[in-house]
Amino acid sequence: MSENLKTIRELAEELGVSKKKIHYQVSKLDTDLIQRLDGTIYLDKSAISKIKSNMGYSPAVELDTSGIQNRHELDSSLDSEKNKLIDEKSEQINYLKEQLDKKDSQLSTKDEQIKSLVEIQNQTQKLLDQQQRLALQDKKLLEEYKAEIKDLKSLNTPEKEEHVQKEKKVENNKEVSQKQNKKWWPFGRRM
Repeated sequence: MSENLKTIRELAEELGVSKKKIHYQVSKLDTDLIQRLDGTIYLDKSAISKIKSNMGYSPAVELDTSGIQNRHELDSSLDSEKNKLIDEKSEQINYLKEQLDKKDSQLSTKDEQIKSLVEIQNQTQKLLDQQQRLALQDKKLLEEYKAEIKDLKSLNTPEKEEHVQKEKKVENNKEVSQKQNKKWWPFGRRM
């Protein structure tokens, strides 16, 4: 017939669906849009478009190649920026790892220094304790020697004490005589 009219079978093949689905959609249409000839149902353009819209069919859209091209360019620029960012971050991470390694080595050096200082401090403490013990022993010995000297002096003291007392008396006498000779006025003396 006409090129504008299609049968149910032709429309089903075009849309890729069964004839039963098309029959169901045709039953919903007004009878004005359907033409019957010799038991065959023919559908015009308006009926076909209503059936397509009822089924949710959308015609194939021609792809905009310029949009796809722009999308590819955008994707490639985003990929390059992403790669650049990844490179920068990996450099920063490597730098930070190096810094951590340096800090770890510095910490181990400081730990060794602290360990040696603690050992030196312990040795110094031992030497100080030893020195204090020796000083205490010396003090005891000195007190013992003083006690012995005192004992020895007490044995010899009667004779020496008399001699010392005589010397003190003589000194006292000299001082008293010097004081008596001195007067508080300087008139009679010539200098």
